[in-house]
This record gives sequence, C-alpha cells and structure tokens, in this order.
Amino acid sequence: MSDNNKGFQKEEAPKTVQGAQGSTSTWKRLLAKKWVFPATYVAAAAIILTLMWVYQGAGTKTVSQDELGIEVSSNEQTDNPKAPHDGAVAVNGTTEAMQWPVKDRAAVEVAIPYYDTNASNEVKTAAMIEYLDQLTPHTAIDLKAKDGAAFDVLAALGGKVTAVEQSPVVGKLVEITHSNGLISIYQSLSDVKVTKGTEVKKGDVIAKAGSNDFEKEDGVHLHFEVRQVSDNAAVNPETLLNVKQ
Repeated sequence: MSDNNKGFQKEEAPKTVQGAQGSTSTWKRLLAKKWVFPATYVAAAAIILTLMWVYQGAGTKTVSQDELGIEVSSNEQTDNPKAPHDGAVAVNGTTEAMQWPVKDRAAVEVAIPYYDTNASNEVKTAAMIEYLDQLTPHTAIDLKAKDGAAFDVLAALGGKVTAVEQSPVVGKLVEITHSNGLISIYQSLSDVKVTKGTEVKKGDVIAKAGSNDFEKEDGVHLHFEVRQVSDNAAVNPETLLNVKQ
C-alpha cells in the first residue's frame, strides 16, 4: 500500500512542476512582447488622469458676484430699452453723457441728418451728399443756426484733442478722443481755439461754425460726427446726445 502511494506521489510530482513551469513560460512570453509595457504605461496614465480630473472637479466651486463683493449695475441686470441702435454703442449709466455741441440747442436745426439704414426713404434721401457728381451717405449730422449766423462749437464730451487739421474738402476740423471708446469729430470750423494734445472738458468752446467745400450748399454749419475707436465705425450722434439739453 505504501509502495503504491509512493509510486503515485512520484508520478504526480512532475505534473505539478510542469504546470508551474508552463505558467511561468506563459508570463515570460507575454512580457517578451514589445507592446506590453507601453500599453501598461498608457493604461496607468489614463487612470491617474481620470482620478485627478474627478478630484479637481469635486474641489471646484462657482463664486458669485455677491461673494466677491461686486455690485451689479442696473444696466447689467436688465435690458436697456433706450439702448442705441444702428451701429451705435451703449454707454454705461455711470459714464458722462454726451451733450449737443452747441450752447443753445433750440437755436440750431439739423440741416442734414445721419444716414440711417433703418430710416424711411425720405430721410435716407435727405442724408445723401452730392460731391463731384457722386452721392455719398452722410455719416454725421450737420447743425445750422436758424438765422444762418456762425455759432460757438462746444466739446460734446470731455477728452483729449487728437487732431487739428485743415482740409481742402471738409475745411478745418478738430478730433477729440474720449475715455469711453468714442471719437467726436467737428468739421467745417472757423476760429479754432484748441491745439493737438489739449485736454478739454464737456462744454468747452473749441471753435466756431464755418463752411466747407464738401457741404457748400449748407452754408455756415457744423458737421458733427461720432466714431468708435475700436473699428472706426460711424455712430448716429443723435442716439448718444443728451436729449435733456
């Protein structure tokens, strides 16, 4: 009996060793593959990145403006029904309002309006300037005294005088750059009282109304134009002027 058991054990032992050797050989063959280690690294990296993303997402918190102590203005909370249109820019309620560039608004009239693409055909026709047998849309408003006399021209807004020039077509001109991203341009002037680089305040007298060749039929008048600093796009001045003046 014991002899049989010993024989049985002698026969079974080699099978166990062979199985272990076969398992080791399988792992050796697997690890010998060139793609095993790169694939393992990529899988490990993916797991690490996923854990980092989950951790960061859990720690992220949205901070409101109230928590930061930022006061939201009424313009940001609601839509402004009086916002300028047709290329005009909205002016923050805390920004200084633009005034008419004359002392007495009632003493002048708009001789040539701004060419508004949304206006009636009648208004658009009146806003076309004929010069050298060509029609040009008017990118400003022309103000003319009702009695035809010259009048003081005022800075519509405080800023820095960035140009004072004499043009054979539009006459003497003054350009003022403002801190709100706008430029006001005054053409057809006489008796200019400012120089380039001068800082002016709203309401300062910068010149008198004169005449030019471009709008010769208008006689003595002020060509008042507003543009955006960012792209030089023309803005309808009447959408920005302080109507309470």
